[in-house]
Parts: sequence; C-alpha cells; structure tokens
Amino acid sequence: MVKVTLKGGVVREYEAGTSCADIAKSIGAGLYKSACAARIDGEACDLRTPVEKDCELEICTFEDADGKHAYWHTAAHVMAQAIQHLYPSAQFGIGPALADGWYYDIGGTEPFTPDQFEAIEAEMKKIIKADIPVEKRFITVEEGREIFRDQKYKLELLEEYAEKGWQLSVYQQGDFTDLCAGPHLMSTGSLKAVKLLSTASAYWRGDAERDSLCRVYGIAFPKASELEAYLNMLEEAKKRDHRKLGKELELFALMEEGPGFPFFLPKGMIVKNTLIDYWREIHHRAGYQEISTPIMLNRSLWERSGHWDHYKNNMYTTVIDDTDFAIKPMNCPGGIMVYKTKPRSYRDLPLRMGELGIVHRHELSGALHGLMRVRCFTQDDAHIFMTPDQIKDEIVGVVRLIDEVYSLFGFEYHIELSTMPEDHMGAIEDWEMATNALRAAMEELGRPYEINEGDGAFYGPKLDFHLVDAIGRTWQCGTIQLDFQLPERFEIEYTGEDGQKHRPVMIHRVVFGSIERFIGILIEHFAGAFPVWLAPEQVRVIPISEAHRAYANQIAKELDGAGVRVSSDCRSEKMGYKIREAQLQKVPYMLVVGAQEMENGTVSVRARKEEKGGVKTVAEFKEQILAEIVSRER
Repeated sequence: MVKVTLKGGVVREYEAGTSCADIAKSIGAGLYKSACAARIDGEACDLRTPVEKDCELEICTFEDADGKHAYWHTAAHVMAQAIQHLYPSAQFGIGPALADGWYYDIGGTEPFTPDQFEAIEAEMKKIIKADIPVEKRFITVEEGREIFRDQKYKLELLEEYAEKGWQLSVYQQGDFTDLCAGPHLMSTGSLKAVKLLSTASAYWRGDAERDSLCRVYGIAFPKASELEAYLNMLEEAKKRDHRKLGKELELFALMEEGPGFPFFLPKGMIVKNTLIDYWREIHHRAGYQEISTPIMLNRSLWERSGHWDHYKNNMYTTVIDDTDFAIKPMNCPGGIMVYKTKPRSYRDLPLRMGELGIVHRHELSGALHGLMRVRCFTQDDAHIFMTPDQIKDEIVGVVRLIDEVYSLFGFEYHIELSTMPEDHMGAIEDWEMATNALRAAMEELGRPYEINEGDGAFYGPKLDFHLVDAIGRTWQCGTIQLDFQLPERFEIEYTGEDGQKHRPVMIHRVVFGSIERFIGILIEHFAGAFPVWLAPEQVRVIPISEAHRAYANQIAKELDGAGVRVSSDCRSEKMGYKIREAQLQKVPYMLVVGAQEMENGTVSVRARKEEKGGVKTVAEFKEQILAEIVSRER
C-alpha cells in the first residue's frame, strides 16, 4: 500500500501501481470526468501514470495550467494526425502547447491557408469522435529511427535527445505516433470544441538558414460556449490591435527601412512624453536620481558583465579603432559604472538610480510585432544599490511603486517568482539567499505569487508582474531582479559602519518595462481611447458655422494657455462630419459652439462619458478638465 496526500492534506491509502485516473475516480465521478492530467510531488504526468510510492498527488482539470497544457498538447497531436490523413507527405516539426492553445510546425507540403482549415477540423472531429486511446511508451534510439524513418525533423530531434542522454518516449493514438514527453489526455474523445486559428511562417529550430515551415495555430475548450467566448475575445482584440489603431490615430509608423525600429509621430510622442513625465514625477517622489549612460560601450565591459558570453547573439556589435564594441542591450553595466565614479559609504545607501535608457536587441524578423516586440526600445530602468539588511524594505518599496502605476491604468496583475536557470552565473548559495529575500518580501507584503522554476535572469532571481488588460489578456511588464553577481564581477563596494569595505547588493527593476511596448498595451487596453490626461488631443472645438469660428478659436486659445491640448476645427465641412471625425480620433471632449453659446459665453460639451457633458460656461469646463488632468482620472 502507498499513502497518497491529496488536496487539503487528506491522506488515503491505495494499492501500489494504482493509476492517477483511478485515484481521481475514487475521489469523485465529477473530478474523474473533468481530469486532464496529474501532478505527483509537483511534477506533471499523465492520468495513466501509476503511483508507486508515498507521494503528494494533485488531479489537474482544465482550470489548472498543467491541465490546460495536456488538453492543448493532445489537441496539437490530433491536428497533426488529421493533417497526416489529408496530406500524407507532411513532415512534422514540433507542436507544443502554448499559454493559449497550441501550434504545430509542418513542412513537406504547400503552406496551409485558412481555406483548408474546415477540412482539417472535420478530420479532427472524426478522430475525436473515435475516442482513440492516447498511450505513452518508452523507446530505444533504434526503435525511434524505424518509427520516424520518413520524418526528417523527428529524426533530427531523436538523435539530439539521445546524444544528451534523455529518456526517449513516444505517444501513439491509432495510426499517429509522435516523439513527445507529454503529458497528454487519456483519449482523443476527451477533447470537445476545437478551432484552427491562423498560420505563419517559422524557420526550423528558429534558424533563418534552415527550412521555412508552416506554423498552424489552434485552440480547444471543454465547452462550446468557452470556445465562442474566446473567439469573441479575439474579434475584440482585432478591433483593438495597436498596429491598426496606431496608424489610424497617427501615433507611430512601422517602415520597411527600419524593421523593428518604430517611428513615433507627433501624437505618439505626446503619449510617450506624458508617460515619461509621470515616470519622472513618481520616481523623484520615491527618492530616485536620474542618470544617462552611453548607448555603446566596449567589449571588455560586456565581458565583465557576462553579457558577451551569455547574451552576445542578441547584441549588435561593431569595431571602432580595432576594438570590439556593442550597443547596449541592457542599462545595468552603465549604472554600475556610475556607481563607481566615487567612493560610497553605508550612509549613501540605498542609492536609487533611474535611467530612461535606449537599448537594442537583435530579434528575429519573424518575432517582430508592432510595438510589442521591437529591436530598439526605451527601458525605464532603475538600479538600487543597498546593504543586505535593506533588501526587504527596498523590494517592498518597488512593489508598492509598481502597484501604484498599474492601479492608475486599471490593470489587475499577478506576480511570479522566477528562480535560477540552467545558464546562470555565481554560487548556488548566493542564488538561494537572493531567492529567499524576494520570497520574504512578498510574504511580508501578503501578496500571492506563483513560482516559475528556472526562468530567472542569468545573474539573479526575479519577480515578474503580469498585467491583465481590459479583455483578459496577460502581459509581462514590470520586473524586480535581485543581483549578487554583477556587484561581485565589477568589484563595487561601500565603506560600512565598521570602517571596512563591503559588497553592496543590487536590484534591477522596471515598471513600464519597454515604454514602447507599454504604449502598445495601453492602446489595446483602452482601444485607443486614452484617459484625458494621456490623450494626445484632449479637446476639439467645433464651430457650427463660419460665423462662430472666432469664438471657437478664442476658446481654444484660452484652454491652450491653461495647458490643455486643444484644437479648433474650422474647416468648411458639415458639423456632423467634424463630430464623426473627432469620435474616430478618440478625442475625449468636443465643444460645439454656435450662436447661443456665443451669446451666453458657454460651450456645448460632448463627452466620452455622458455624465461629463452638457452646457457649461468656459470657466466651468476649464475647471472640470484641469481637475481631470491633474487627478489622472481614468
């Protein structure tokens, strides 16, 4: 018998070798029916997995991340099986589950188009209806070579995994077999509502010198209603696409002459500069000093920081006077050099230095996406140098600052603690100390957080802040990274109260992350209708006829003098046309003026929020909008 600790600490005994599925069935028919996968001592596995020893067991439904992963991974295999039936010459690359759905990279055929989706979905539904068992087995290299003798991409992966000494496994459902570690659902019939979404080109293994494959994306849910809600969300997302709105609202441009290097237009610069002004205001209040460091520094600095060894493929490099240089992908080494410009004492710490630094990173062209993934961006960095006993208070302060910013825009968010990756610098003891310090700060704040194993930066663990936007999508923006490594590598120090030299601890942190990306997120979050304080044009004055133009210009001049971003539309167009155009440009306030308004010294306010409209005196409206701007009301 084995003792199995279930959710809530309940302990039950089972015969050794009892499957996770049978344990789920013993708990309840409803749980068994909705189960997708399991976790034994925290490690995800199939429901078919036998329990051989005392353990903690969690049954994962679709509501659980590992449950979704198994559900979508199985759907990816079903899609590949359907494609194999319809296109026998297809060559299969990889087909992982994603945060939302899955994709599969496919070669050996002409690229698929949405016109072919209906036939593939129909074949998927046949496979689902057949309720084919999904079974795992372990294989030898020789068996794998035979199974995948006609699949060149699978053979390449097989040989690579074998060379690394990994245990090889396949999943089989009927006539389809895939090289895979799982986990998966028990059978194809566990899938319900499926939908293929789109295609894209993808280089095999992300290498532009290798084959170009067709990447097919899909999504699946246990209920048709959930699929319908998701597809409605996608439609809403299309309407909010920042690339489309950025062009329509004249905020930024993307040009072939600079792929991944966005051009900000005058209206976009207003949004960007307004965000920067806000950033400077809150950082000044929080005790940060602003610095600026060079955009290009020589190789010796990047070797010392570790970037040359760990990040060189993402850096732009050049040679000047026979010396290697790199354009900075991160601001931190420059911040350290500023710290070293003079001796520091414990009395100087914590030292908080902020930088709006322009950084460049070499992203693959296929990964570029509007403002969300670019090659050049402004990072709202800050580096905090402190004594070990100041760590917790500084982390708490940064979390509160980030919370203030995200709350201003109406974002909900969750926090992940990312731990030591395989490719890391420094001693494990330092990593444990840093990770424990982040954990202790979060527990002191009473904030819930999730553990993201192995996803820390190469120099330290971090807290990542994931925003949830107006339609439920998640974005990773803010981060707090605790670093014991760079202070050591750069040999920075301070004189302690004991008169001895000590090594400070360093925090790397961003709030917006990339300002460009944050603007893209804001465009989609607000569907281009920015809050008044952030809107590039806050007021448009619209005269009813030519006779009222002077009055319109007078009002615009008065508001402009008070610091309001305002224009007057005195074109010889119909008033309805002007109003419609202002609405399309997402202008928060329109002031319509005619004979009655001229006579009474008033304006007819058409507001995005109806309760703020109506007939008002110019003074009343000015007081209203200035209060809204100062308070940064949403």
